[in-house]
Amino acid sequence: MSRRLSFSDAWDLVRSREDVLDSGLTERELAAAVGVGRLMRVHRGAYVDADVWDELWPEGRQLVRVCAVRRASPGGGPVFSHLSAAALWGLPLVGPIRDDVHTAIRSRRHTRTEAGVIRHQLALDEADIVSRHGLRCTSLTRTVFDLARLLRPEAVAAAGDAALRLVSVEGHAVDLDAVAAWRAEVEGLCAAGLRGVRRARWIAAFADGRAQLPGESVSRLQLHRLGFRDVDLQIPIVGSDGARYFADFGFLRSQAFGEFDGEDKYRDADLRTAATATDAVMAEKHREDEIRGVTGWRVVRWGSRHIRTPDDLGRRLAAFGIRPPG
Repeated sequence: MSRRLSFSDAWDLVRSREDVLDSGLTERELAAAVGVGRLMRVHRGAYVDADVWDELWPEGRQLVRVCAVRRASPGGGPVFSHLSAAALWGLPLVGPIRDDVHTAIRSRRHTRTEAGVIRHQLALDEADIVSRHGLRCTSLTRTVFDLARLLRPEAVAAAGDAALRLVSVEGHAVDLDAVAAWRAEVEGLCAAGLRGVRRARWIAAFADGRAQLPGESVSRLQLHRLGFRDVDLQIPIVGSDGARYFADFGFLRSQAFGEFDGEDKYRDADLRTAATATDAVMAEKHREDEIRGVTGWRVVRWGSRHIRTPDDLGRRLAAFGIRPPG
């Protein structure tokens, strides 16, 4: 099962050639371990155990490669950008994505790829460069701006929602001033003539930090494409037991709540609030019973397979009588 990774864990996973040889392997055995897939070469002279690598989410794999590149870099190291900066900020990476590490160069040379590292020619101000975990990378706003100009809308929506959540949401409380400031900051980077700037302007307006998971962000995007404009997020409900619950989506016209039901919230110990997957399923059933019982509204659930396209989600909602206005 895939698992998440902290920066310190990612840093410790990377083993240099010297580390591997010191563990008792010969040069020939090292080459053989890579050849049969027991060790994963993540950068020049940097390795990770393949069984661990196979369990990592895309964000974790990117973070491991970033650590490997930094370990191999002299001085203060490169300025990480795009997907690599996103991994350092803890933003989700919605695939499919490549494993290349992204860095920024402030020179007249064109963007180029070498040894798994994409070097982007970027015009960066000093405010665009910050430190995360002791590594230099683009600021949160600049990272979202660059991702918007590089990735598909689904990936941009997930990253934009997560970034806005970082700066404007605590628990379920939204700081509207922080939201406005973030939107203005992204918009301020949108100079005329830059490739992909229209998508950057779009995410500045579309992002919503109330979306808690990438699947909710992609659901938002597909709902928007279907024509839904009055869907609310994270609707608070007080159950008969006095507990406070939150529904992912609210369809006022249809008197229904929508829930993105990703498997991770049951299987991933870092995401679920219950001790076991079974406990998490039972807690979710109780939560849904409370929401239905108090409000009288239906609860419609969908998963990752239902948000691959707008039509997939539209068919799922239509089966429960939920259709966009008009």
